[in-house]
Amino acid sequence: MPTNQLPPDLQADVETLWAYHDMGHQPRRCDVGIGLGSHDLGVAIHTADLYQQGLVDRIVFTGANAPTTIERFPRGEAVHYREHAVSLGVPTEAIMIETEATNTSQNITHSRQVLTDAGIHPASIMLISRPYQQRRAYATCRKVWPEVEVICSSRPLPLDEYIASIGDIDRVINMLVGDTQRITEYARRGFAIQQDVPDEVNAAYQRLVDAGYTSRLI
Repeated sequence: MPTNQLPPDLQADVETLWAYHDMGHQPRRCDVGIGLGSHDLGVAIHTADLYQQGLVDRIVFTGANAPTTIERFPRGEAVHYREHAVSLGVPTEAIMIETEATNTSQNITHSRQVLTDAGIHPASIMLISRPYQQRRAYATCRKVWPEVEVICSSRPLPLDEYIASIGDIDRVINMLVGDTQRITEYARRGFAIQQDVPDEVNAAYQRLVDAGYTSRLI
């Protein structure tokens, strides 16, 4: 059964990975906000908040489906995100969607194409994602869209509140571990720029792998 309780013996390592993936960018006004599709509806909630704060005038929600989202968002991540943002008061005309992307690189490149097709060429974008996707999203964007200024933003929840919002600690830990592996692996494969991985992050990652959190490893 899913649980929201973080095991005490894993807490320090999970917190280490959680902190590593937070880029620490301060939200500020950008030309476009790009909400990256996932299983986490908090991305749509945070994107709507940013719009209502006047930090973005236009939104692109991007995402088809993955095995982790098909059941929750059967019509596609971007479609459900748009519907939820509209229910929170974002005008439909402020939202564009991209419904084909199945990975972060495609999220970014396909969103760029949607904007280009609409005659929109942003100088700055805000990538809005799950908290532990920030670093990978940033590294990917710098690789595939290097000329745009990019900052990352996520719903500002502490780890315990985020776990409660998802409702499944094992899923959160597995995703954290998987994203940590992808920082180095995707750079090695040429999908993203290289990021420094401190020794304490590598050690925490390895201990969580050894503890069996391997379902999201490549």
